[in-house]
Amino acid sequence: MNIKAKIPNLITLLNLLSGCIALVFVAKNNFDLAFFFVCLGIFFDFFDGFFARIFKVQSPLGVQLDSLADMVTSGVVPGFTMFQLIFKYQNEGISVLDAYFPANHILPLAGFIITLGSCYRLAKFNIDTRQTDSFIGLPTPANALLIMSIPVIMNHTQFEDLYSILSNPYLLIGIAIFSAYILNAEIPLFSLKMKSFSWQNSKFQIIFLILSVVLLAVLQIVALPLIILLYVLLSIIQNKMTS
Repeated sequence: MNIKAKIPNLITLLNLLSGCIALVFVAKNNFDLAFFFVCLGIFFDFFDGFFARIFKVQSPLGVQLDSLADMVTSGVVPGFTMFQLIFKYQNEGISVLDAYFPANHILPLAGFIITLGSCYRLAKFNIDTRQTDSFIGLPTPANALLIMSIPVIMNHTQFEDLYSILSNPYLLIGIAIFSAYILNAEIPLFSLKMKSFSWQNSKFQIIFLILSVVLLAVLQIVALPLIILLYVLLSIIQNKMTS
C-alpha cells in the first residue's frame, strides 16, 4: 500500500472534520471557536494540495474529496452561521416561545444563500479549465473567512456603531446575497502564489501583502473582510490595466 498516496486525502478529511466541529460550535453560538475551526480547515485545505503535488499523487478521488470537504467547511458552516445571526437579531425582544414559531425561521433561511452559492461555485470550479493558475470569482475559503469574521468582529469590537450596523438582519441578508454573487461572478482574481519576487511580475501580490499586513496591524480582526475586499478590488484594477 502506498502510504504517501493516502496522506493528501487524510489531510482533506481533517478539513472536513474541522468543518463538522465548526458546525457544532455555530449551533452553540460560539462563533469564536467556529471561526478557529474554519481557519484550521482552510489550513488543511491548503496543505492537501501541497502534499499531493510534492508526492505526485494527485488523483480524481482527491479532487472530489477536496470539493466535498470544502462544501462543509466553506459552504455549510458560513451559511449556517449567517442563519444563526439573522435569526438572533431578527428575534431580539421576542419571547422564546414566539421565536420558535415557524414563521420566525423563514427570513433567516436567506443565510443559506451562501451555501447554495458555494455549492454552485465548487461544482463550476471542478469543470472550469480556466482556473488552474488563478481564480474566477472569490474562492470559497476566502468567502468563508469573510462571513465567519462578522460575528467575531461583533463579539470583540469596541465600536458600538459597527455592532449596530452589523446586527441589522436585512444588512446580513444583503451580505449573504453579495457573497453568493462574488463567489460566482466572472471576475478574474490574481493568484496569491508569487512565481518570482520581482516587482514587474508580482507587483499586485506584493502590494496586497503589504496592505494586508498594515490593515491587520491597525485593525486586527476587523481587517479581515477589508483584506478580502481589497483582494477583489486589486484584481479588478489589474484586469483593467492588462485588458
